[in-house]
Amino acid sequence: MLKRVFVAPDPGRTRLRFATRAVLGIALAVALCGLAGHSLTGAVTGGLAALLALFTVTDATVRGQAVTTALLPAVGLPVLTAAAELHDHPVARDLTFLAVVGAGVYARRWGPRGHSLGVFAFMTFFVAQFLHATTDQLPELYAAVLLSVLAATLVRFGLWCYERRLPPPAVPAPPGGTGLARVTTRQAIQATAGAGFALVVGQLVSGQRWYWAVGATWWIFVNTTSRGETLVRGFRRLLGTVIGIALGLLVAMPVHGDPTATAVLAAVCVFGIFYTAAVSYTWMMLCVTLLAGLLYGLLGVLGPGLLALRLAETGVGALGAALAVILVLPVTTHSVTDAWIQRALRCVHACTAETARRLAGAADADPAPRVAELEQLLARVRLSVAPLVHPLNPMLGRKRRARHVLALLDDCAREIRGLVAVAADPEASHDARLAAACYRVQAAVEALTEGGDVSVQTDGLPATEPALAHLHGLERALAELARPLRTPSGSPLVDA
Repeated sequence: MLKRVFVAPDPGRTRLRFATRAVLGIALAVALCGLAGHSLTGAVTGGLAALLALFTVTDATVRGQAVTTALLPAVGLPVLTAAAELHDHPVARDLTFLAVVGAGVYARRWGPRGHSLGVFAFMTFFVAQFLHATTDQLPELYAAVLLSVLAATLVRFGLWCYERRLPPPAVPAPPGGTGLARVTTRQAIQATAGAGFALVVGQLVSGQRWYWAVGATWWIFVNTTSRGETLVRGFRRLLGTVIGIALGLLVAMPVHGDPTATAVLAAVCVFGIFYTAAVSYTWMMLCVTLLAGLLYGLLGVLGPGLLALRLAETGVGALGAALAVILVLPVTTHSVTDAWIQRALRCVHACTAETARRLAGAADADPAPRVAELEQLLARVRLSVAPLVHPLNPMLGRKRRARHVLALLDDCAREIRGLVAVAADPEASHDARLAAACYRVQAAVEALTEGGDVSVQTDGLPATEPALAHLHGLERALAELARPLRTPSGSPLVDA
């Protein structure tokens, strides 16, 4: 876990810029709230609103990101109003919270914008519970949210919009077998059921801090599709919380809510949340837990008992998520993984076909976008296979097969990248053997995806051309993939 963060590649220093900009945006938001004369509650609300505006908005284009950011208050302020109005009506408050959970997850069917707005709505209700917001505080909280979203907008789209110089990310649509609409409907039901369990049991554990359990359930469902992914994410959340609480005892408690020290440490935590989010959920949760401890220190309620309660509520939330994905409309890891692998293989087919056109002299042929899509698809395969390759998974045979499949898919990607790099050279050879090898690769992919036989059928000549060497390597990797992918009936690659 430690190694993963510090050796993970950061092309273009994107994660570094992402994290640094977040610290600047949130610092500006808190500073503006202070200059506006807001109380500590208002400043905390503003800081969290800015954090969400900078963290959750992930549209493919800068224009789309700006539109989504502008829509955040339209979703958050009504939810904040409802949470404050229902502060003294526990039953209505709890039912409304569950409705927000279900609607927030269901909104993911509308892509990144729906996801962002759903997260902002949920977290607005959550923050209202965290701060015990009441109706008399609403004007100040409205102003804090609007001011902080504006600050985040100025920093993100004015001061430092590095995305304008980056190509739009390739975001593959979910496979047809697990269509986005069906998955989000199932997850909305699962998340609501899990949150309901967490809410009830969380209130039995603590009548004051029960919302931590609901929050844990909610965030465990973010960016997961299958049962196995959700269980692994729950484990990682619990592990990050445990480590974060230990650090809270060593770091947050000695600070005793000192404003200057807390501000510095909070900035470090914010940087850590944004920098580690893409590579380690455990590290991100460590930073989130430590940040929460620092905020509780500012509010004057931090103590060992509160940190222990935080761990207990997180455990309740993780249990609620686990029960929901196991018992309520489960989506198996095998079905999701198989669908993503099929998509990745078809992308290999498309890359090869486009490269063949390029090598044949077609001026409009450009395989580079297909390579970017393949990278995204392989990342999704790794995420779906994570439950099987997890260290705690006892199914050693399936773990070995999953690792073998991932290694061979990585081999395919490496050969594709090399092939495309060679094809980009205007002096690249147009040897007739290249076209034949491309067709063999395409045939191998079709055989893998349709259940036919796959074999290596090279032309028997040494691959003196770099492009031909990459194609031969691709053929071998595809032929080797047939065995681990075609496991006997009843023994799928992943069935977690």
